[in-house]
Amino acid sequence: MLRLVAGRIVSSIGTLLFVGFALFALTRAGPGSPARIVLGADATAAQLAQFEQANGLDRPFLTQYGAWLSDILHGDFGRSFVTGRDVGTEIVNALPVTLSIVLFAFAVALVFGVGIGIAAALRPGGVFDRGARLLSVLGLSVPAFWLGIVLIRFIAVDLRWLPPGGYAPLSAGLGAHLQTILMPSVSLAVYYVAVLARMTQASLQETLRGDYVRTARAMGLSSPRVVIYALINALPPVVNLAALSFGYMFGWALIIEQVFNVPGLSRALLNAISQRDFLLLQGIVFLFTVIFVLANLAADLVNRVLDPRQRVTA
Repeated sequence: MLRLVAGRIVSSIGTLLFVGFALFALTRAGPGSPARIVLGADATAAQLAQFEQANGLDRPFLTQYGAWLSDILHGDFGRSFVTGRDVGTEIVNALPVTLSIVLFAFAVALVFGVGIGIAAALRPGGVFDRGARLLSVLGLSVPAFWLGIVLIRFIAVDLRWLPPGGYAPLSAGLGAHLQTILMPSVSLAVYYVAVLARMTQASLQETLRGDYVRTARAMGLSSPRVVIYALINALPPVVNLAALSFGYMFGWALIIEQVFNVPGLSRALLNAISQRDFLLLQGIVFLFTVIFVLANLAADLVNRVLDPRQRVTA
């Protein structure tokens, strides 16, 4: 098992190195150099050359990539060419905001998505099953940003139950913090509740039709124990989907944060794009890649624990 874990970790590191190289190359492939962006159109050739030499931009591409990668491994994201601020500090300041929204949304999606899926699978063809299918279709059809606007209109503006936007850190109090992340998190979670509910329902229903389930019931095993065993066998695809959903949530959170005027990573990323701040853009996208890879690594390891066959075949 330890060898399998080590293999997956090495594979994940390889993925990060490849994505980091592609990311570095793509950000450098754009028109205009950082020196021209910082110094402006009136800068002379001598000033541009001096800036590039001072910031290591005149070195070969692979040398620059190696230096950037080495700094990243030491926790140093560099200093922005445009603003002069430390990129790591900007990310650290914005990350807790996005992370709090995504974690809350993921918890909501996991609890309600898996719960609805299990309930619907245990009552196939019933009222709850049809209701769950309808809710799944609605959840998959409604865009998260549109749902966010609707929530602001009715809950914040008409009913005045929650603030329409902004963000209160946890240090301001749990109640104030939850008030500001509740609507963004729900807007983000609804789609993934529908996705996880559909996957859980389909996987569990297929498992319950298995021969070993009929055999277990014929041998007199109690219904709750049969359902538990079937659920364990039905979980691997749900775990994979949940891991992918967690990674995708960071991408969608960028839009949701704009709808609710939340100062998370979306604001930093949009500023980086508009100012063509290469280092900040690289840092944020690379961070998303790390989160995505870690989520998939965690899902893979959990599945190996749930399904012994994966430990044998790997």
